[in-house]
Amino acid sequence: MAKQRDENQVSSLRRAKHGWIGTILFSVLSAAWLYPVYLVGINAFKKKAFITREPFRLPDARSFFGIRNFVNGVEKTDFFSAAKNSVIITVGSVAVILLCTSMCAWYLTRVHDRVSAAIYTLCLFSMIVPFQMVMFPLSKLANLMRLGSPVGIIPVYLGFGAGLAVFMFCGFVKSIPLEIEEAAMIDGCTPLQTFFWVVFPIMKPTTITVAILQAMWIWNDYLLPYLVLDLKKYKTIPIVIQYLKGGYGAVDWGTMMAMLVLAIVPVIVFYASCQRYIIRGVVAGAVKG
Repeated sequence: MAKQRDENQVSSLRRAKHGWIGTILFSVLSAAWLYPVYLVGINAFKKKAFITREPFRLPDARSFFGIRNFVNGVEKTDFFSAAKNSVIITVGSVAVILLCTSMCAWYLTRVHDRVSAAIYTLCLFSMIVPFQMVMFPLSKLANLMRLGSPVGIIPVYLGFGAGLAVFMFCGFVKSIPLEIEEAAMIDGCTPLQTFFWVVFPIMKPTTITVAILQAMWIWNDYLLPYLVLDLKKYKTIPIVIQYLKGGYGAVDWGTMMAMLVLAIVPVIVFYASCQRYIIRGVVAGAVKG
């Protein structure tokens, strides 16, 4: 007994030691990832000359520029119009992706035939196709179908976001007991009622996880809106920020830093408010039936 107790104590000490090592390692990695965000934040309140000369110093009495960088950026870029377009694209695309892919995943999981297996394989295959392979045909097709508006680009995002979303939803649906759905149908629910009243509420953790991942991607996306949208009428936040870069490499760093802060704040707030669900959703989406 004494020998067993000593071995348990040694094992506990080793686990504690490894835990501290892991904590220190991941703390250093977290600081490394957050440091660029910190630099953007402090330089957003500096004068342009001090950003290039002293980029790593906190603003002081000489370098502090207040909110004038933000005001100048909003005036130069028509930021609020771009923000409206980004909100329409992000909210609309995420809503369509969640609705269509959750229903698709439920069908593919519950219906076992060659067609559903083929559709699931195609969804997985879409995750490994590089965007560069399809961007020129896509831009041509979008132009022919007149999809160059914030509403028109939503089906395009549905096509690119469906693969990951279907994969995660299918993994979660496999963990839902079939008896729950059978009981709902015995009570008189139609398939649509069963999905929206029984299945979809159970899928909440994965739904929020997919929403976070898709919203972060769509909100920050630059290339797809640049290729598809009619830039004379519609611009998103990443596009107008890129337009702050002038000719011959000239950049108003203060204004650009301020606009980057305005661009990342909504994503950070959204992620922070929903992050407690993301691990639960990712783990649930990895369940195998």
